Amino acid sequence: MVGYDPDHVSSIRSQLIAADIELSSVVFCVARSNDTWARDHGPITVYHDNKPCLLDFTFNGWGNKYPADLDNEISRHLTACEPFRDVDHETIDLVLEGGSIDTDGAGTLLTTVSCLLSPHRNPQLDRPALEAKLRRCLGVDRLLWLAHGFLEGDDTDGHVDMLARFADAATLVHAACDDPDDVHFESLSAMANALAAFRDADGNPYRLVALPLPKPKFSPAGKRLPASYVNFLIINQAVLVPAYDDPADDEAADRLQACFPDRQIVSIPSTPLIQQYGSLHCITMQLPEGVLTLQGGRQATG
Repeated sequence: MVGYDPDHVSSIRSQLIAADIELSSVVFCVARSNDTWARDHGPITVYHDNKPCLLDFTFNGWGNKYPADLDNEISRHLTACEPFRDVDHETIDLVLEGGSIDTDGAGTLLTTVSCLLSPHRNPQLDRPALEAKLRRCLGVDRLLWLAHGFLEGDDTDGHVDMLARFADAATLVHAACDDPDDVHFESLSAMANALAAFRDADGNPYRLVALPLPKPKFSPAGKRLPASYVNFLIINQAVLVPAYDDPADDEAADRLQACFPDRQIVSIPSTPLIQQYGSLHCITMQLPEGVLTLQGGRQATG
């Protein structure tokens, strides 16, 4: 967990203790920040010679929409902290947010045209050049590009982690809308057709699992918010699923349970998160086993 300063970390620690959280599983680091979205400014882990390496891509506030100077430095601060000092890391000269990509763990990457080819991210790179760089940096063999799909209220230019995700190398989970009068119906239907046309590395169609959209959620100012169950988070032994106090919460959880039969499905109230235009997956970044070297509960220094 990253806190803005020592006082912030102390406040977080007190809240976790009050909630009976076992602090031996928590490592605290201090770094100033602009916002909460660890998925997009945090390090992306790959493996070189079976050793983890933290990749620090450039974060520019989703195409210079928001201040991002502090967030863009967080990965650098983390690699200077005690738990990460023995872990290889590399700075990559490429604007890339973790929420804009999803992989199957077997060499295939899923992304969206609207985000990765946005002129406000890497205008110097055309699609072939960007694909070549992603292959080199992330070790992927194949890229699947979605040209359709959006969520009203999303300010990321269409992050794929709100639209479609891998549950495993043969299964794609996606947002779906069955209301022809909803603004998302046409675009999400076109996205579903594109997903049906995709083939895996062996040439087989993917198993598709549709997750319903919850009923429209709005900000206090009346702006529709980007609520999606596709923003689930896979953790050890469980899958955390956003919940929005909506009739569709249980249906989404049940469908994901079928995708992850060996994991517990845990619904996490996420309405406060979508008030900030993101959800559960967006505020987290996984760190594989072997990255952290410090016993939890302590405040790391850098």
